[in-house]
Amino acid sequence: MAVQRLLDPNPVRSLDEHRAVGGLVALEEALRVEPEVTISVISDAGLRGRGGAGFPTGTKWTTVATNAASGELAPTVVVNAAEGEPGTFGDRTLIRRNPYRVLEGALIAAHAIGARAIAVVTKDRYTTELDLLTDAAQELVATGAAGDVDIDVIGGAGQYLLGEETALLEAAAGRPPFPRVAPPYRHGTVEVGEAGSGASRLELAGDGGAAPPTLVNNAETFAHVPLILHHGPDWFRELGTPDSPGTSLFTVSGDTRRGGVGEFALGTPLRQIIDELGNGITDAELAFVTSGVSVGVLLPDQLDTPATFEDLRAVGSGLGTGGFTVYSTETDPIAVAQGISRFLAIESCGQCRPCKEGGLEVAAALDVLRDGQAAETAVQDLLPLVHTLSEGARCDLGPQHERVITSFLEQFPDAGRAHAVDHISTAPVLVAPITDIDDEGRVTLDEDHRTKQPDWDHGDAWNGQSPADRYDVAVTID
Repeated sequence: MAVQRLLDPNPVRSLDEHRAVGGLVALEEALRVEPEVTISVISDAGLRGRGGAGFPTGTKWTTVATNAASGELAPTVVVNAAEGEPGTFGDRTLIRRNPYRVLEGALIAAHAIGARAIAVVTKDRYTTELDLLTDAAQELVATGAAGDVDIDVIGGAGQYLLGEETALLEAAAGRPPFPRVAPPYRHGTVEVGEAGSGASRLELAGDGGAAPPTLVNNAETFAHVPLILHHGPDWFRELGTPDSPGTSLFTVSGDTRRGGVGEFALGTPLRQIIDELGNGITDAELAFVTSGVSVGVLLPDQLDTPATFEDLRAVGSGLGTGGFTVYSTETDPIAVAQGISRFLAIESCGQCRPCKEGGLEVAAALDVLRDGQAAETAVQDLLPLVHTLSEGARCDLGPQHERVITSFLEQFPDAGRAHAVDHISTAPVLVAPITDIDDEGRVTLDEDHRTKQPDWDHGDAWNGQSPADRYDVAVTID
């Protein structure tokens, strides 16, 4: 059943209210000990990043702190609050409940790695979250609770890639969100050298370079930090599994009676999470579940899988950002696959041509298949193209496009034949980020994505450019 560690029962709207629920105690404790002690506590707790990859947080902090110690410039902490994975609404729910909890975790991290600046990056269209984070940051600084650490809240472009760590760093530096070729723990937001190898024509600093490293974690990861520091690693590990300890936020939406966000111990069977948050299926029977738009589809007989990083990966899917979209037998899987393919192709930045141009070809072919107009060999003909999408990829968007579409085509051969052989036509399915979940569990999707063009503009027609063309970014992959 759902637990309550991260999500305050009532919205917290001032620093005094945050203190009343135990806020800032952990920060004060962190300031009384050496930074190495704080990092050790986080490592012992086994906290893993909640942004999708599940990378050990203590390892990341240790790497940044070690690299920072060898340089002259202080590192920066970056809070990734740019949640945009379809089916996910956990970070935004967390910020709406208590933005101070997220920022307190970031301040603890700043002390641990020797940072003097925090950049909180969200999407500029997330006005509620942007205002809450800005007000909380200003109060922390004005009251002295932030110490000598500056907190800058940045509203970046509303693109899917803004959530990718290196693209987030580009946005934090005031540039378009185009992924870099280098890992963020090595390369900071400071420009070094002449224009050259970077994704935005920047020469990026390597090991031993002049630019300081940057620590990037998502909002939920930072929110766990004060609780771990105050209650201890053993308390955190009371829930979860040895390899995936603690709790995580989950979002359920789709063909369920309601949508919702809740906190569960990692290792809880996925079916239990879906039943509790979704309150059952609206029509017919449950047919399949997607975890965001980055991994393989889950079938009904896989839903008793424990919701951990390892267990879901073992069945060809993944925990991702904890967002699970449920589909009934009334929904056509080929239409969902086409919706996912279109979303990923539109959101591709165009630096890697196989990802952008191949992605658009895959989406178009799936649309013809969905409409019942494809040749009988359409699925067999499509798979070789799908397998080219990850060629030369500088971020995971191309590989994830390949993973998820391959999974759909392999898991639903009968649906593919119904479209290609029997020429069955079904309605398109919108796959887009969640914009809101109200108190009644009604889920609203980003309807603007219906008119979004491959150059990230909106309108009735596409001008033929990719975003990389539009922003004159160097394209290095042919």
